[in-house]
Amino acid sequence: MPEIPIKTARPVPVQPKPISKPGPVVATPNARVLSLDALRGFDMFWIIGGDKLALAILALIPESSAPWVEQAKLQFKHVDWEGFHFYDLIMPLFLFVVGAAMPFSFARRAELGHSKSRMMVKLLSRTVILFILGMAVQGHLLDFNLDKLHPFSNTLQAIAVGYFFSGIFMLFLPVWAQIGAAIFLMLLYWGLLMFIPVPIEGQEAVRGVLKEHANVAYMVEQWVMGRFIDHTDPPYTWVLSGMTFTSTTLLGVFAGYILRGRSKPMMRLVWLVLLGAVCLGAGWAWAKYLHFPIIKHIWTSSMVLWAAGWSYLLLALFYLVIDVIGLRLIAFPLVVIGMNAIVAYVAYHLVIPFDKISTTLVGGFASHFDPHVGSLILALTTVFLVWLLLYHLYRHKIFLRI
Repeated sequence: MPEIPIKTARPVPVQPKPISKPGPVVATPNARVLSLDALRGFDMFWIIGGDKLALAILALIPESSAPWVEQAKLQFKHVDWEGFHFYDLIMPLFLFVVGAAMPFSFARRAELGHSKSRMMVKLLSRTVILFILGMAVQGHLLDFNLDKLHPFSNTLQAIAVGYFFSGIFMLFLPVWAQIGAAIFLMLLYWGLLMFIPVPIEGQEAVRGVLKEHANVAYMVEQWVMGRFIDHTDPPYTWVLSGMTFTSTTLLGVFAGYILRGRSKPMMRLVWLVLLGAVCLGAGWAWAKYLHFPIIKHIWTSSMVLWAAGWSYLLLALFYLVIDVIGLRLIAFPLVVIGMNAIVAYVAYHLVIPFDKISTTLVGGFASHFDPHVGSLILALTTVFLVWLLLYHLYRHKIFLRI
C-alpha cells in the first residue's frame, strides 16, 4: 500500500518585538510616574550627604573669582528664624512628594477591592510606624529615660501627621472639599497665631507675636508636650503645626491628581507650573501684606505656600525632562535613592555610620591632598556608599513598604 504523504505545517517565524526607543511616556492613570521617584531621590540625596558634597565642591572655587560662592554656601544652611534657603525646602518637599504619591497608592488599593475601613487601618498602621521610626531616628527610644524621650520632634512624624489627615480627607471628601480643607487649615492656623494674645515676659499679652519663644504654636507645644518638648533652639513646633503639615501634604496630593489625570502630558506640565507660580505669589503676598512671615520652625501658612510653589516647579521640571522628553537614563541614580527613601533615611541616621566608614576606607588617601580636595573625596565616598546599598536593594527588587 503506497504511503500517503503527510504535509506538515511550516513553522511561522516569530517576529522579534521592536526595541523601544527612549521617548515621551504617556502615563495611564495608574502607571508609575518616574519623575516622582526621581524627585523623592533628589530630596533624599541632600539628606544622605549631598549637602556636604555640594559644600566641598563650592570650597574648591575661589570666592575672589566667583562672588556668588558665598551666597551658594548660605543656601545649604537653615535660616535662624524668618526667611527661606534652599536647605529649608528639603523637609516640606518630602511631605509634598508623599502627598503626590498618595492618589496612585489609594487608587491601586481601591482597584484591588480594599474597603475604606481596610484602607483606614493601613493609614493608621503606617502613621504609628512612622512615629516609632521618628523616635528611633531621634535617638534615646530604648534608653527608658523619660527625660530624654521626644515622641514628636522628627520629620518622619510630621510626614505621619500630614499623611494620616490627608488620607482621611481623600477617603471621605470630594476633591473640591479637599482643596477647601487645605485652604481652611492654612487660614485657621494664621488666625490662631495672629489673633490669640501671647504673654511676653514683663509685658501684657500681645496678639500677633511670632518670636522664637513667644508665639501661639510654641505656647501650645509647651502645654501639650510638657517635659517631652523638642529642645532645639530656635524651637520647632509640631502639635499645632500639624494643621499646616497636612496642608503641605494635601498640596502634594493635588499634584498627584494632576499626574494621574487623563489630560495630555504637556497640559499636566502647564498645570504644575501654573500652581507653582500661584503658590509662590500667594506665599509672598501673605508674608508681605498680611504680616505672616515665612518661618519654617513654626510652619507658617506663607511658608507652606512658598515651599509648595518651589515643589510644584521642581516636579514640573522633573516631569518635563523624565516623563515628557523621556530622558529616563539620567534619572536612574536618583530613582535608586527614591525607591527606598525610608531605608536611606533610617540607615543614614540610625543604622550605618557611612561617614565613619568613608573615613576608614579613604581617609588615608584623602589626607595626601589639599584639605578641600580631601573633604570632597570623603563626602563623595559617603554618598556613594549609601547609593551602593540602595542599588543592591534596587537590583534585587527589595523595596521597603511601610
